[in-house]
Amino acid sequence: MIRAGRLKYVQSMSDLADALGKKLVTVRNQKPYAAEGHPAPISSPTSRAQLWDSEQTKAYYAGQPIPELPQVDDDEDLLDRHEAAELLGIAPVTWNTYKRDPDLAAGVALVPEGPKGTEHWPRRLVLEYKNNRPGRGAGGGRREGSGDMIPRDEILPRIAELLDADPAVTVEAVSDTLGITKFPTAQSGLATLRGRRIADLVEAQPDLDPKAAAIQLGYPTATHRGAITIAERELRARSAQPYLQHTADFLAAAGIAQEAQVEMRQPDGEHLAAAVPLDTGQPAPALVWDSRFGWRTATSRRHPIGKSADTAPEGEGIRYLGTGLKPDPEELLAALRDQRRGTKRPKATTDGHISGEE
Repeated sequence: MIRAGRLKYVQSMSDLADALGKKLVTVRNQKPYAAEGHPAPISSPTSRAQLWDSEQTKAYYAGQPIPELPQVDDDEDLLDRHEAAELLGIAPVTWNTYKRDPDLAAGVALVPEGPKGTEHWPRRLVLEYKNNRPGRGAGGGRREGSGDMIPRDEILPRIAELLDADPAVTVEAVSDTLGITKFPTAQSGLATLRGRRIADLVEAQPDLDPKAAAIQLGYPTATHRGAITIAERELRARSAQPYLQHTADFLAAAGIAQEAQVEMRQPDGEHLAAAVPLDTGQPAPALVWDSRFGWRTATSRRHPIGKSADTAPEGEGIRYLGTGLKPDPEELLAALRDQRRGTKRPKATTDGHISGEE
């Protein structure tokens, strides 16, 4: 976490590289921050973007005693998503829903400042949210014949609060409490959140299958089928995410792609897709990975994935790159840089899937 009053000392990996007079890709490869005695990151261990305190790193590289950071919690400490989730006793993926609360959204800080910064929230806002979470009866009910009475981006966080209070909460109770329609809003929201929490529990306890997780969470039998289907999709997406993030980080370190948190999409509710925006001057605006077709170049940065289709996208500006569905990042980088490599359409693999260049 970023202790109160120390925001000005926050140092990203890019800042550390500048301080050492080295290129970012060199620091990523040499990893001087992994040396014994180097100041520990102030970011949480599971955070994708590592951050340090510049006073500590400056002292370390100057061979001077490393100053200690404050150890007492302060209301103005800045917490990343993992730390905020821990404070609430929830999984980070659940925090992704809670953070849409208007007060939390208004207080978010990007560190370092800018579009590539990592989201942080003051401890006081997280605590206020924890202490003032709405319970049953919040929202005032829904007028007959009306639509949803709360903003769309608040719906899932509000449903999550009701689910926290009662795992067996019904669609009718959610609708009446929050003033939202039963179908599809309340029903879809409950199924989505139950599915995500089943996935959280299965990840935490790998010996559990989704059905056993649903039972352990106290979800009514009638809700199992829909929630388990969503959980299975969620788990597939999470299993692919580490490879995709590693590839995106590798391309960013090579100066090809923009640094970004890879977000999984399921355009048709089943197959997975993700996009990696490329830097200006590259042979394509973005790269897209599809669980059926592998990697390809995209013709748009704004809508790189496009609509779901049963057939692989083809056309001007689209090249399928790499061997198999998950080629090594090095191979993907080489294929991207050499416009002679790649195919206009994906090729079938021996297991019946489709991939890019063989």
